[in-house]
Amino acid sequence: MKSAFGNWSDVRVFLAVLRSGSTLAASRGLGMAQPTVARRIDALEHETGLVLFERDTRGFHPTSAAAALAPQAEAMERAAIALAEAAADCRQSKPILITAFSKNFSPRITAIFSDFAMQHPGIRLEFLSSTRILDLMAGEADVALRISRSDPDPELIQRKISTAQFALYGARSYAREHGLPSGPEDYARHRFVSFVRRDVPAASDTWLRSHVPPDRIVTTFSEFEMMDMAVRGGAGLGVINLRLAEMDPDLIRCSDPIPELAARHQLLVSPDAYRRPEVRLFVSFFAPRYAEIFRTSSTS
Repeated sequence: MKSAFGNWSDVRVFLAVLRSGSTLAASRGLGMAQPTVARRIDALEHETGLVLFERDTRGFHPTSAAAALAPQAEAMERAAIALAEAAADCRQSKPILITAFSKNFSPRITAIFSDFAMQHPGIRLEFLSSTRILDLMAGEADVALRISRSDPDPELIQRKISTAQFALYGARSYAREHGLPSGPEDYARHRFVSFVRRDVPAASDTWLRSHVPPDRIVTTFSEFEMMDMAVRGGAGLGVINLRLAEMDPDLIRCSDPIPELAARHQLLVSPDAYRRPEVRLFVSFFAPRYAEIFRTSSTS
């Protein structure tokens, strides 16, 4: 004899017919065609080598064999339900980890997260605001919104959002006190602030030091947010992403976009995370809406 009751879907059909007394009623409860239900019962009887139902014009009547197997079939049903509930609990207990630089969590982008959460209340999002590049392949995060000048791991799922551009900016308060440079030849009389950290590529600082006398870089910060606040507070000029700067009317651009600092702006997803249906659902919802923000920006 083959492995009887080895297919849970056949057990569902067996229990539905047992409880309803007919293949027609069972088919309605299962959302399955009546002939299919009848064929499944025939197949199950063949597999077990037992007559499970007596058929007549009034329906299907369980035999003693069916009655004997019913408790074990119901135990399988309880186990399948428990498995489904445990899987749902696992999905709900494991949030989608999203990493990005803090400035990426702007009101327009946060609104996309909020819309997703409202439509899918069972899926939790957790945000990891970090300048450091988290390792998606190692599971430090599931999804990254990242600006990079180097190629990401080819195993990551990638979607290009835009080309990020950078330029020199100064605050209006700085301009009132010191004026603004008319060009590179004027940098030597201005003050600059920079950002350097060992775990973050130093492209902006490298560019500054190749164009500005060292003694004119008055402060170097290890946190980008502090450098950004220093520029906005009038402490000096600094290199800032055009997209971020355009949101602050108090910042004035002091140079054309710097070609050598242009970088890919990407959405990256861990392949392990992408196997989770809730992550695929999130990416399909978020990615086009996120990209649209940058398509409608003149400086993205």
